[in-house]
Amino acid sequence: MKAIAFLFAVAAFGQPRLEFEVASIRASAAPGAGRVNVGVHVDGAQVSITYLSLREYIRTAYRLKDFQVLGPEWLGSQRFDIVAKVPADAPPGRVPEMLQALLEDRFQLKLHQEMKEFPVYGLLVAKDGLKMQEAPADSAEAAGPTGVNISATGSQAGTSVDLGRGSSFSFGNGRFEGTKLTMASIAETFTRFLDRPVVDMTDFKGRYSFMLDVSPEDYQAMMVRSAISAGVVLPPQALRVLDSASGDSVFAAVQKLGLRLEPRRAKLEVVVVDSMAKTPTEN
Repeated sequence: MKAIAFLFAVAAFGQPRLEFEVASIRASAAPGAGRVNVGVHVDGAQVSITYLSLREYIRTAYRLKDFQVLGPEWLGSQRFDIVAKVPADAPPGRVPEMLQALLEDRFQLKLHQEMKEFPVYGLLVAKDGLKMQEAPADSAEAAGPTGVNISATGSQAGTSVDLGRGSSFSFGNGRFEGTKLTMASIAETFTRFLDRPVVDMTDFKGRYSFMLDVSPEDYQAMMVRSAISAGVVLPPQALRVLDSASGDSVFAAVQKLGLRLEPRRAKLEVVVVDSMAKTPTEN
C-alpha cells in the first residue's frame, strides 16, 4: 500500500504535474445483450479506456484496490469512456498520474488519505506447502511490457479478464481458472468474489497457473459479490443467494492449491472522496 504515500509525496515536493495532451470523455453506452466489455489499452501515445466506473478510474489513477476507495455509491455506477494522448516526453508507466490530473480537472475530484481497519482474509501458504508449480516466463514476458492491454468481459454466464503479459483468469460454471497470476494478483482477484478483502501474505514472487471448483451455491454468491463490487444494482431476490452460501467449498478448493484463507483484521490505507462531479466538464 506504499503507492498512495508515494503519490501524495510527489505532489508535496512540487514536481511538475503530468497531464494528457488531449483527452475526450464520454458517457459509456449501455451494454448489449446482457454482456459487458471493459478495457484499458495503452499503445505508444494512445490511451483508450472503455466502460470504467468513476470508482475504477480513481482506483487506477492512484494504484489502489477497489475496497481502498471510499465515497458515495454512485461512484460505482457512473461509467465513462476516455480517449487520450500521452505527451511525447512523458516517462513510461505514468498514465495513472495523468489520470489523476484528468479527474481533478474534469470531475473536480477532491480526496484525502487515511487509515481504516478492515476484516480481511490473509492469503497464506498451507502447512503442507504450496502445491502449484511456478510458471516459466516466456521470452516476450522476460523482455518486459511494451504497452498495456487489459480487457474484461462479463455476463450471467461468468466473467473473463485478460491482465496482459500472459496473465488472465476466468470464472464460470463453478470453475475458476487462473493463468500466470502472481500471488498479489490472486489475492486481488479473490477479493472481487469474496465477502472481504484478501491480502497477500505469502512472500512468493512467482506466477502460477491453477484451477479450482466451487459448489453451485458458493458460485452464485461469488458472482453476486462480483456484480456488487462492479457497481451493478441487483434486485433483492438476487441478494438472497448470499444467505445460503457457506463459502466452505471456496476454502477447501484453495487448500488444494497449498494455500489458505485466514480471517484477520488489518489496518489499510484508503482514500476518501470528499467531493466529485457526476459528469465531467465539456471536452
